Amino acid sequence: MTRKADLFFYTTAGCHLCEQAEALLIQLIDQRQVSIEAIDIAESETLVDQYGLRIPVVKAAKTEQELGWPFSLEDLASLI
Repeated sequence: MTRKADLFFYTTAGCHLCEQAEALLIQLIDQRQVSIEAIDIAESETLVDQYGLRIPVVKAAKTEQELGWPFSLEDLASLI
């Protein structure tokens, strides 16, 4: 049985801010049992329209609350 994601990480290739955000998400995974699904916005015109100028964005699966960059490890932890 696969576990559903706790957080969705909206990102795309070549985004240096996304790389910084990913490093924080890795720290979060190390500290807590959290599941994160990375979503490449380049795969959908709708996602590009919604997140293109805002990435990286992390969205909580349960509450749909979003965090746009810049955010901290503490900010991420508050989403779960």
